[in-house]
Amino acid sequence: MNRELRVTFEPSGRSVFVLNGTILLEAAGEAGYILQTPCGGSAKCGKCLVRITSGKCPPSDQEKAILDSNMLAQGYRLACQCKVHEELRVEIPDSSLFQTTQKILSHDVGGKVKLQPRTIKKFDRVTGVTTVTIDSRIIHAETGNTENRCYGVAFDVGTTTIVGTLVDLVSGADMAVASMVNPQTSYGDDVVSRIKKCRDEKDGLQQLQGAVIKAINYLTGKLLKEAGINHDNVYEVVFAGNTAMQEILCGINPESLGQIPFLAAFTDPLKKKASELGLNINPAGDVHVFPQIGGFVGGDTVAGIIATQLDRMQEPTLFVDVGTNGEIVLNNKGRLTATSVAAGPAFEGARIINGMRGTAGAIEKVVITDGDIQINVIGNTKPAGICGSGLIDIMAELLRCGVIDSTGRIQSPEDLPDTVPEPIRNRITEQNGQYSFLLANRKESATGKPIYMYQKDVRELQLANGAIRTGINILLKMENLKAADLGSVLLAGAFGNFIRRNNARRIGMLPPIPCERIRFMGNTASFGAKMVLLSMAEEEHAARITRATRHFDLSLDPEFQNEFSSAMLFPEGELQLDTER
Repeated sequence: MNRELRVTFEPSGRSVFVLNGTILLEAAGEAGYILQTPCGGSAKCGKCLVRITSGKCPPSDQEKAILDSNMLAQGYRLACQCKVHEELRVEIPDSSLFQTTQKILSHDVGGKVKLQPRTIKKFDRVTGVTTVTIDSRIIHAETGNTENRCYGVAFDVGTTTIVGTLVDLVSGADMAVASMVNPQTSYGDDVVSRIKKCRDEKDGLQQLQGAVIKAINYLTGKLLKEAGINHDNVYEVVFAGNTAMQEILCGINPESLGQIPFLAAFTDPLKKKASELGLNINPAGDVHVFPQIGGFVGGDTVAGIIATQLDRMQEPTLFVDVGTNGEIVLNNKGRLTATSVAAGPAFEGARIINGMRGTAGAIEKVVITDGDIQINVIGNTKPAGICGSGLIDIMAELLRCGVIDSTGRIQSPEDLPDTVPEPIRNRITEQNGQYSFLLANRKESATGKPIYMYQKDVRELQLANGAIRTGINILLKMENLKAADLGSVLLAGAFGNFIRRNNARRIGMLPPIPCERIRFMGNTASFGAKMVLLSMAEEEHAARITRATRHFDLSLDPEFQNEFSSAMLFPEGELQLDTER
């Protein structure tokens, strides 16, 4: 029998026992720590940094390539590379933790739904028994009159976060809302990493499904405790998520999404028993998983369409959900066309050298005023890095004043326009033959290290920005529309609701239309899931929308590469439409 080794994590002192050869990243997960792994544990990002304070863990070649000799001598290692061969004490820096206090968009678009739930309870005065029916099918019977104790939960299962809403199926009222980081992030920030894990590892799918089911049960328990409700009185759960998340949740291997032609495993809605998935609600309860349009356009997009009533818009309208995988749907004269773009994780702070998620310490807003930059930091504390909204802000501001040109190059102080203020000019620093822009110096930052926006960061944003812009442009061309023809752009999802519209237009991510036509829609996936939970009519509507929406694979467009190359360039000049946000 193999001897298990103790690994103790500091500063908490929490210990776990693991087998010889266990990757430290996995040991940290067992101890309840989720570390930053935007590269999926491939030793490319260097963000799962830890320090060995007791015990030995020789550095791998990959670690030697990323960490300098001084850091290695101090015991710093990458958790995704370091293997446990003896008892260790490990210090986890705050910067390496995937923060569970990040901003999570839990509020939804709101609105009224005509109550017509599938789940109904009816008390029989003669027998003294209350029956529970779903779609007129009796699933349960209870002693006494419990008609008013009838609940369901709507879940938005995102790549990064999970949001659950406990709903009273009699009144339609929200009873409680809870959210958390999706624990699958410990296996990689994006869906590609998780698809790869399911494809390449024998128990990969089982691990990922187990992680998300555990999180869903945790949130369910939290919701029920807050509302003072027993789990036996919850009879239905509705899930809306992207294609990969829904398939993993259902125990379906998403490997077909990892290769051309990127096929979804199902398009019609899936129905299961709660007991099949191991959900902690009434065992006889039902599970409804949203239908999927195809490829990477999943149930969360369908939920967004019905939540915003996109299909009923009278003028051309774009629905845009900005994230690691961006979904875009265009309605023109009742015709819906949907596509997805691999924007990458730059908008979430990944692959940005000083990037981080929208949590305490992240620079979330940047403006140039009185000749210098002013920053807003989440948590009103010293900055530790910059998140996606702050990245868009600084990019837009530096484009406006001429520090960055339309190709995305940070210019040298000698090449700057004369109008650039001296404090801004002094923030430009040459490093390894390229220029960087200083956001906070050592004394101003929480880490004691300066925070820069590097030339590499600009290129990462250009890739993400160019992907979104390309998707929008191609859909508009398919319908012979121009940006000016758009009546509205509906922004959905967490990131979309934290950006400043004027700056998103300035960098070209959003079309050059007046800000009043760009509307924040909240968490449409959450509200769409709630609509289906409360109304059979909306459930049928979602199924019809899925069948009616045309799915377009951008990679099949012969003009894709030309469009993408053009979209990599930032727009010339400032938009003189308005200055709102």
